[in-house]
Amino acid sequence: ADLGIGRTFQNLALFGHMSVLDNIMVGRHHLLKNNFFTGALYWLTGARREELSHRRDVETIIDFLEIQHVRRAMAGTLSYGLRKRVELARAIALKPDLILLDEPMAGMNLEEKEDMARFIIDLNEEWGMTIVMIEHDMGVVMDISHRVMVLDFGKKIAEGLPDEVLANEHVRRAYLGEVDDVLVDAGDTPPAQVA
Repeated sequence: ADLGIGRTFQNLALFGHMSVLDNIMVGRHHLLKNNFFTGALYWLTGARREELSHRRDVETIIDFLEIQHVRRAMAGTLSYGLRKRVELARAIALKPDLILLDEPMAGMNLEEKEDMARFIIDLNEEWGMTIVMIEHDMGVVMDISHRVMVLDFGKKIAEGLPDEVLANEHVRRAYLGEVDDVLVDAGDTPPAQVA
């Protein structure tokens, strides 16, 4: 967090017994100036002003991700798509320069994917955050990415602009399940055939 990196997890890592607001506030922990001793004198040391300032920032994030209606709900009671948004909100709350997103669209329906894609684009274009995303939904990847890197069994087979990568013969073979002669010649095990 101190290096300016935020991240989300493929498997949700929220505090289910805490409210949405409190889960997002956890993302502000490294930004807090007050400590145990000064916080104990909440009204005298500026701890109250600091907390209010952080809450204003969190409310901005809540508005951005359109989760106002669940801000006081327990995170564990939310639908999967809303929990993914809360996890993104917590990552944004870190005030990162770079966000690592591990399969942010996994398990979502089409409407939730569209919303998440819009939030990711806005984070990059309006909030100025760099996004590195691992995602298996090729439609999403090609629609919102500036640059794409494709791995096949842990080996990089292509990198570049989305259109270039999509036109790459090795990428098409890997994702259509055909044997790639270049990989076979290099002694690698070919990917499984798709019937």
